[in-house]
Amino acid sequence: MDAFLKYYGLDWIAMAASLLAVYLIGDKNRMGFVSYIIANVVWIYLDIFKMQSLGISVGNVFFFMMNLRGFLKWKNQSNITDNTNEI
Repeated sequence: MDAFLKYYGLDWIAMAASLLAVYLIGDKNRMGFVSYIIANVVWIYLDIFKMQSLGISVGNVFFFMMNLRGFLKWKNQSNITDNTNEI
């Protein structure tokens, strides 16, 4: 049981948020990016303070930035699409 709670369940939360994100983005739901961002933040915390894995931390920082970019671009793209439909 200790192996499952080694990181206080945060690793399970990050994994679940990642899986939820894949599902939501597959359904073309923008909130998938928010779920990925939450997962990235949890992974970054775990990697820096619990696992001491600089490589995973750096990777998740870049994933965080790409997910934030995707979230923001999706918003801008939907605004462009909405505006073109009005013409």
